[in-house]
Amino acid sequence: MTATLVAPVVSAPELAPRRRLTLVHQAEYGRRTTRHEIRVLVAHGQTLVRAGIRSLLERGQSLSVVGEVGGADEAIELARRLGPDVVLMDAALPDLDIEAIRQITALTGVRLMLLTAADADEGVFQSLRAGATALLVPDTEPAELLRAVRLVARGESLLSPSLTRRLIAELDSRPEVRRPRTDELAELTEREREVMALVAHGLSNNEIAERLVVSPATAKTHVSRAMVKLHARDRAQLVVFAYQAGLVRPDGDASVGDPQPFSVVT
Repeated sequence: MTATLVAPVVSAPELAPRRRLTLVHQAEYGRRTTRHEIRVLVAHGQTLVRAGIRSLLERGQSLSVVGEVGGADEAIELARRLGPDVVLMDAALPDLDIEAIRQITALTGVRLMLLTAADADEGVFQSLRAGATALLVPDTEPAELLRAVRLVARGESLLSPSLTRRLIAELDSRPEVRRPRTDELAELTEREREVMALVAHGLSNNEIAERLVVSPATAKTHVSRAMVKLHARDRAQLVVFAYQAGLVRPDGDASVGDPQPFSVVT
């Protein structure tokens, strides 16, 4: 059997004595990673699952696992010390609550991805309002998970398709949720409608630019103008408006292109 050299990872049992071990691992990772690598902290209650996620991420190009823990409190502490780009966390952790999510997402430069069940309850969707950047189901394909981590680190936000459908259904069931007015929709240009549908399909600004053969700056401008015209407070609301306006349908069909693996929210 051939021995494999694996970079050291700060794990939950290593938190005592905390200061010494954390500083040692920080120094070692500082030497082994580059400024272009995406630094990920994994938090999952099941050791085997956590190890599998770590193995998958470390095989990904330009990805580095800087720590792994089994609880939300440990994740908060380690995220403060290591300053990862992304925290990938199991939404079912017993000690995870909205306040814990707020503490992680309040850290400068740290973005939170949650792995949650497809039948997630309202509490999980509240995590979006608390600052979580992505919600993914556990059966997400490995390649899509790697893609999601890179997109989140780049500033994008993601929802798995099944969760998008549930979110839209949840919002549609609430009479107090604002819907786009007919006169507002009439102000959109055809290109802005097209871009809006692509946003709901899960394309980033760069991917929209590639699809439409325009510059990323132009794609961003179209997205921004659509948000202004519809008075959408954020990209998440723009996605909801796209569904409500019939530009995209929850069954995955749409007026433009093929459905993408994720729907973007922010």
